[in-house]
Amino acid sequence: MKQTLKLTDIIALGFMLFAFFLGAGNIIFPPLAGQLAGDHLFPAMSGFLLTAVGLPLITIVAIAVAGGTWGHLTKDLPKQAATIMAVLIFIIIGPAFAAPRTGLVAYEMAVKPFFIDAVQAHLTIFSIAFFAIAMFFAWSQGKLIDIIGKVLTPLLFVGLVILAIAVFFNPQGEMIAAQGDYLTQPLTKGFLEGYNTMDTFGSLMFGMLIVDAIRSKGITDRAATTKYLISAGCIAAAGLAFVYISLFYLGATSATVAAGADNGGVVLSLYVQSLFGPSGQIVLSVIVLLACLTTAIGLISACSDYFSPLTPLSYKTWVIINGVACATVANVGLAQLIALSVPVLFALYPVAIALVALTFIRKKLPNPRVAYRVVILVSLLFALIDAAKVAGVDVSALNMLPLFEIGMGWLLPTATAMVCMLFISKATQDVMTEEAA
Repeated sequence: MKQTLKLTDIIALGFMLFAFFLGAGNIIFPPLAGQLAGDHLFPAMSGFLLTAVGLPLITIVAIAVAGGTWGHLTKDLPKQAATIMAVLIFIIIGPAFAAPRTGLVAYEMAVKPFFIDAVQAHLTIFSIAFFAIAMFFAWSQGKLIDIIGKVLTPLLFVGLVILAIAVFFNPQGEMIAAQGDYLTQPLTKGFLEGYNTMDTFGSLMFGMLIVDAIRSKGITDRAATTKYLISAGCIAAAGLAFVYISLFYLGATSATVAAGADNGGVVLSLYVQSLFGPSGQIVLSVIVLLACLTTAIGLISACSDYFSPLTPLSYKTWVIINGVACATVANVGLAQLIALSVPVLFALYPVAIALVALTFIRKKLPNPRVAYRVVILVSLLFALIDAAKVAGVDVSALNMLPLFEIGMGWLLPTATAMVCMLFISKATQDVMTEEAA
């Protein structure tokens, strides 16, 4: 029997994945980046699109090629190392950083502007209510595609389309000269800024949710699952690119209405108010709330889905644990949370990129097990140096490393290690196997 999905279900899958991706970071980082990039908008935006759209799409394809699960993707790594890597990524995109950030951004941009004197108690009450709703929707995995893909996301997308049309047809200012690193190295700066979205990490985990959603529709054939997973990834990538391009252009034309803004949330709020007047804040609040809520649902569901088989606790118990943890962490404040997350992203993003790259060349590797171990280790070691630099540690003695000055000291060593692994003989594998025995 031929296993197929209706076109509406395929589109719903893509919208579901798009909604999972489009959350807090996706909304707050592009506007400020666009403002700082100014007349260097195109190269900066191109760099951002590489890490915030290109890499997540490639990662989804890699998951499909590998077999559809984290286990397939990391089968050549020691099981313990693969588990530790997955746990770290899930903690980052879950209760430690990404998921609480959705609640914080939703509060800062959608709720706080309506209070004259906002206090900590408002954030506490909101975060409890926000993550309670997210837990409610994440409670039943099988209904995720219908709830998010067919209901919430279309509403979100309509709001974003309205905003994009208004931005392109009625820009609120002229582009100004690029500032800071965007003046000298806009492409690289945009590329590194894309880390903040955490979308590549998200792809590693959301891919598994999409596979589960596909299987819940009765699709069990691997080839069919792969096809629909890639289709969903392409739809989500197209949606993300549309949003980022419009938000970058919004930022680049915001100098008049949002001069001196210190974060993208402020840029977006002031711009929307200038476009739509006082009612603009209501429009923005709806967009932000829906975007952050759908992402929070996806993150809580993905984390719970992963941790439940590792422990005696059920999926629903983990939904409660993750939801409560997110609500608690959300109370630290947006600025503090972003500052804490940056070094961690610099440490783990190159590892994720290396893992994805290895997936595509695996068939050409004489010894995949050796290659995966060496390349992942090299990428991690050099990424830790880059992370130490952004964390404020004095690592100036390593300035001689290629690309170290621009925060990409990991790139050439990792690429070199990958090329070398193409020439490692089969005998190396045999020796390692004998030693392990």
